[in-house]
Amino acid sequence: MSAAVRRGTALATVLLTVGTVCAGGCAGSQASGGPGAGGPPARQAAGQAPSPPPTPRLPRSLTEQELTWRDCPPAPEYGAGGPPSTPQPMPDGTRWQCATLRAPLDYADPDGETLDIALVRARSQARGARRIGSLVFNFGGPGGSGVSTLPVSGAQYAELQERYDLVSFDPRGVARSAGVRCLSDAELDAHLQEATIPTTDAGAVEYLGEQAAYARACAARSGDVLPHIRTVDTAHDLDLLRRVLGDDELYYFGISYGTELGGVYAHHYPGRVGRAVFDAVVDPTLDPAESTLNQTKGFQLALTNYLKACDEDGQCPIGRTPAQGEQEIVALLDRLTERPLPTRDPDGRELNAALASSGIALALYSEDFWQILTEGLQDALDEGDGTVLLQLSDLLNGRREDGTYDNSQAALTAIRCADDKPRYTVADVRERLPRFREASPVFGEMTVWGLLSCHEWPVPGAADHPDVSAPGANPILLVGTTGDPATPYEGTARMADALGGDVGVELTYRGEGHGAYNGGDPCVRERVNAYLLAGDVPPDGTRCPAG
Repeated sequence: MSAAVRRGTALATVLLTVGTVCAGGCAGSQASGGPGAGGPPARQAAGQAPSPPPTPRLPRSLTEQELTWRDCPPAPEYGAGGPPSTPQPMPDGTRWQCATLRAPLDYADPDGETLDIALVRARSQARGARRIGSLVFNFGGPGGSGVSTLPVSGAQYAELQERYDLVSFDPRGVARSAGVRCLSDAELDAHLQEATIPTTDAGAVEYLGEQAAYARACAARSGDVLPHIRTVDTAHDLDLLRRVLGDDELYYFGISYGTELGGVYAHHYPGRVGRAVFDAVVDPTLDPAESTLNQTKGFQLALTNYLKACDEDGQCPIGRTPAQGEQEIVALLDRLTERPLPTRDPDGRELNAALASSGIALALYSEDFWQILTEGLQDALDEGDGTVLLQLSDLLNGRREDGTYDNSQAALTAIRCADDKPRYTVADVRERLPRFREASPVFGEMTVWGLLSCHEWPVPGAADHPDVSAPGANPILLVGTTGDPATPYEGTARMADALGGDVGVELTYRGEGHGAYNGGDPCVRERVNAYLLAGDVPPDGTRCPAG
C-alpha cells in the first residue's frame, strides 16, 4: 500500500470518528479551564446557600405537550465524518427516533411566540423499576448538534441504555433548532481563504471591519433569534424537556461546553438535579480573555505532549527534538501567511496559516488523530501539499465534503457573544498579545485576535462568566483529564468550588484528549457507569488509572 493510500485510509477513519470525539466541543469554545487572576471562589458554608433565581412560569400548553416520536429522517446538516443519511440502530437493534419540543422564544414572555427544539432518542428496553428515566446529553460547542452526534456515538453509551432512554437535542440556535445563519457557503469559503492575522494598524482596521460585517450578516439572517440563545435560555429548555419527558429530576451527561450548560441548569434548578456527569469540565470562573488564554495554554500543552510522543517513537519527521519540531511548525505557519499551499481540494482551496492552525488544533483533541497530524505536517513540510491539514480544518469549521457548512461556527459565535459581557478592543488585544505569545508560539497570536469576534455584535452580552452556584443540589460527578487541550484540567476543581457545598465530586483521568469517558480507560467508564446506573458516587479525588 502506498503512503498516499495509507494516508487516505487513515484520514477516512478520522472523518468517521471525529464527531464522536469532538462532538461539538471541537468548535473552539472560548470556555476553558486553568488558573485565573482572582483565584477560585470559596465553597459555600452549610446553611448559607442562597435561594436559586426565579424560574419562568410556563403555560400548560408547553409543560403538558406530548412529543410525537418518529423514525429520524435523513439529516442534511450532518457534517463530514458524520453519520450516514439514516442513523444506524443501537447494538440492541433500537432505532433512533426524532421529535420536536415547543419552547418559548422568549422566557420573559412564555405565552408568546415559540420555537422548535429538535430531539433525538434511543429508547431503553427496561421497564418498571428497572428503567431510571431519560439521560439527556449535550456534547459541547456551544454550537454542537446533539441530533447529529448522539446517533454516531450512541453505541459507546450502550451500557447506559440498559436503564435510560438516551436523549439529545439541538440547542436553540443550533442546526434544526432555529439554527443561526450568517454567511452563505461560498461566502464562508471566501472568508476562511482570506483570513489573516493583523500585523499593522491598517490590518487591524481591516480585521475589525470584517468582524463588523460578519455581525451585520448574522443580524440580517438571524436577528429574531439572536437575543434568545443564551445558555440560561437553553437551561430553561432543559427543564422543560425534563418535565415533558416525565422525569422528576434531570439525568444529564454534559461534555465540554455541556458542563457549563449543566452548571447553569444546576444554578437555576438545584432541586431538580438528578444524577449528572460533567466530562471535560469548563472553568466557570474566568472572563472570556482569561478563558481563551488558558485554552491557548491547553492546546500548547497538548502540542508539546504530541511532539514528545512523536520523538519517543523515533520516527517523527518534524524536527530532531520536540523544540525543533515546534520551531518548524511556527516557521510553516509564518510561510503560509505569505504563501498558502496548494491542495487537492476539488474547489481549488488553498491552505493558509489560519486553516493550518485550526487543522493542527483539531488533531490535538485526541491521541487517535496524532498520526494523521504527523502525516499532514509531513505532507506540508516535505511535499508542499496542504490537503490533509485543510481537511482537518474543515472538520473544525463544519465544512462538509460537498462544500456546504453546518452552522456550528455561527452558533458558537452567536451564543458566546450573547453570553459574554466583555467587548474587547484592538488596544485590549495588543496589551494581551505578549502573554498569548508566551503561552503558545503556535496558537497564541491567532487566539488573541479571536477576542474581537463579538465586535459590533447586535446583542449585548449577559455576564463576565456564568453563575453555576448550586448548593443543595445532588452530587455531580466532574471528570477532568490532565492533558485536555480545550478545557484544561485545573477547571475541574474550579467548577467544584463554584458549584458550592459538596456538590462537585472530582474524578481525574491521567491521560490525553478532550473528554475522558470515551477515551478508552476502563476505570473512568466503570466509575461513571456505576454512578449513573446505581447511584454509586466515587470518593472525591478518585484518580484513573488507579495508583
